[in-house]
Amino acid sequence: MHHISAAPGGEGAAGRFTAVGHGVTGALLAEIEPLVGYALPDGVPHRPADAELRSLPQAFTYAVLSDGSRLVGRTAPARGAGPAPVRFHTHAVHLPPGVPLPGDRLPVEAWRSPHWVSATPAGGTAPDPLGTLPPGPAPVREGLDDFAVSRGPWLATVLTDLRRASEEEVPADGPVVLVEKQSADVARWLGLAAVTLSRESVERLTFTTYTRRPGSSALRVVGALPEDAAAAREAGLRVHECADRPPVDGAPDAWARTAARVWRSRAAELFQEARELPGDPFAAGPLAVIALCAGVTLGPGERAAAAGWAAERPYALDAKRTGQLVEALTSPGIDDRTGSEFDAVGRLFGALDGRCPTSVTAPLAAMLVTEAVRGGNGSLELPRRDAFAGPDGEAIAGVLGPEILAELESGAGGARPVARTVQLLRVARLLGVNGTEVLPEVVDRLARTILTEADGSEGAPAFAPALLELLDEQFDVRTALLGALDRIAPEDPGAVARFLERVALPFTGTQALPHLRMCAEAPGAMTTLGRDRTAIWHRVLRAAGLSPFAEPLVLRTAAGLVWEDRAPTLEEARLLLDAATSDAHRAAGTWARLVDAALGAPADAEEATTLAHDLLRAFPQEIGGRQRAALQLLELCRDLRTGAPEPGWTEQVRTLRDRAAPLEPAVQERAFTALVERLLAPDRPGAELYAFVRSDDAELIAAYDRAARSEPTRARLRTHPAYAADCFTHWTAHPHAGTAWTTTAAALLDEVLRPAVRGMTAEAVAEVEETVGRTGSSGRANAFRDWNRSRALGRLGRRIAERVRRG
Repeated sequence: MHHISAAPGGEGAAGRFTAVGHGVTGALLAEIEPLVGYALPDGVPHRPADAELRSLPQAFTYAVLSDGSRLVGRTAPARGAGPAPVRFHTHAVHLPPGVPLPGDRLPVEAWRSPHWVSATPAGGTAPDPLGTLPPGPAPVREGLDDFAVSRGPWLATVLTDLRRASEEEVPADGPVVLVEKQSADVARWLGLAAVTLSRESVERLTFTTYTRRPGSSALRVVGALPEDAAAAREAGLRVHECADRPPVDGAPDAWARTAARVWRSRAAELFQEARELPGDPFAAGPLAVIALCAGVTLGPGERAAAAGWAAERPYALDAKRTGQLVEALTSPGIDDRTGSEFDAVGRLFGALDGRCPTSVTAPLAAMLVTEAVRGGNGSLELPRRDAFAGPDGEAIAGVLGPEILAELESGAGGARPVARTVQLLRVARLLGVNGTEVLPEVVDRLARTILTEADGSEGAPAFAPALLELLDEQFDVRTALLGALDRIAPEDPGAVARFLERVALPFTGTQALPHLRMCAEAPGAMTTLGRDRTAIWHRVLRAAGLSPFAEPLVLRTAAGLVWEDRAPTLEEARLLLDAATSDAHRAAGTWARLVDAALGAPADAEEATTLAHDLLRAFPQEIGGRQRAALQLLELCRDLRTGAPEPGWTEQVRTLRDRAAPLEPAVQERAFTALVERLLAPDRPGAELYAFVRSDDAELIAAYDRAARSEPTRARLRTHPAYAADCFTHWTAHPHAGTAWTTTAAALLDEVLRPAVRGMTAEAVAEVEETVGRTGSSGRANAFRDWNRSRALGRLGRRIAERVRRG
């Protein structure tokens, strides 16, 4: 069919079809006409010269119509006559559904066809159906390599969008807009797509090489001039200004990046080879494999895609291509490899190992172990040991062996991550490097680092799988590491137990490992026995398989597991003390926990004084300083209540209190209470009370005041006249003592003793008076009568005053 568009500026005029072949209905013509309309670019003169006319853009269009038929056509400016110096002639071909172009050509291959004409046939006769469509694919591709190289910065991003535009579902965000100064360059972009994409995708890629209204086009790809780019961008379309500055953001699509590199390498024939390989036609792997085999330089992401694809389908490549791929991946000139690329190469090695000759896989193995040593990639899947047999293995071992040993011996090992040490030890074994001399020190450092890293993680630490593989591979390392952890366990059994709960180390062999066995037993015992720490203690000790008498350090490990950083109770401390001899506790260092139990006991726990007595005799050389003074204070409490302490009680308590500073509050309370209760006893020596009063120790006197006001003392004062007389004598005997005592004594006389005397019978009061006089003097008895009478007269005066007020 042929169509003439309206002349520029001809308002009210319309285009018209000047010749239409058979089978094209009026409804189809109405749908086709908007597709072939033409609008002149800005700035074109009313009567352009011939050169200006030839330079105007041509609209080469391919569209799918509503009935499934297709349209291929070219609209070009042509010289008009009369008042219309420029007209726009369209020559189009209508393809009914299911009918291909001659020779089964793609629509873009008709771009340069000489069949396109710029005038309607004479007489307006209907053109015959196409029988041939020269010149064929080769001339269409002619010059595309040069064009692709000139558009190198835009290739990946444009190809990404063209592939997206060719999907089965029409993109919802409108057409892709290709901005070029020449419409022919838009056609070349479509030619690149025709070569790069699969046939099905290309046939879905409707397009026009020129339009002034990209936002209103229903086609998938449209070409535009630079003057219309801003309007297209404002319409929210994907715009590629290929005549402007190169894009700054790289295409994230690995397939598009690979395709761009293929075009820049002028190797377009590789696209068809890649389509012959299995897999997704737009996966980067097949195209990257073919490109690498052809010597095309690719980036790390594309190389990783190639290695990953080949690892999943090692049967898809013949021996020649497999060798070419391995050679490309292991090229010594590559210096930008990434962790994901090495991981993919590791999977490829695993897929090829045993399937291909060692001569093919050896370079991959050497590359992997070199990266493991020099690159520090701890996630690599290492080759099997037999991959390094023969001269190739000896060569790589000669290069890497000294480096491995030097790093293992380095002083920075304490800060070396577990995964790194494990990797070095595994590679050393693969290469047959002899590290016997450095192994003990390396394993000791490794054991401590394992616990440090594991304590900072939740769940199994990341290095656990590699560590277990190492222990499974190397018996000497396993033996040494388990022994090192067993030696460390008494220092921090809690950390070892937490680690063993997350990582099941293989220590079921013949090694004794008592501490490790205890640490492994503890979590289960705590789960089963709950808070019964005594039962947990016995169960953990049994797990050691050794008696504390034979191996005292099991006491320390068991205590650390059961009590961690807490002090045992007094009952638990007695159990721990009786579990072994003092020598065993001395060797294990567990005597310190017993001291903590005694000093941390509540003030009313009687067993604390007995435990303190036993500890001072069992560990006389170990306990010193503040703790010794505190235990001696507890021991003095025991003597004050049950025995005959040495004279000078008050001074002893004060001296030990000062030596034990800062003293535990419960110990001080117990000591003060024991002292003042003994001083309040009827049979206490007067010299001790005198020394107490003269000390003027505010804390001690306050404790005495509290004890004197307690109910047992008040009850004794009410029921024992002799005791009341004794208290009166001593509470009035030191009028010139310090302020603390005189104030306290006056308050006790008035607030404690007077209520007790007031509640006595007359006979009991008389007995108190008689006892005061007998044990003191007549003057003391008179003082008691005056003291007692002054209170009585005070009561009588208050009663008289009350009666006066009522009257």
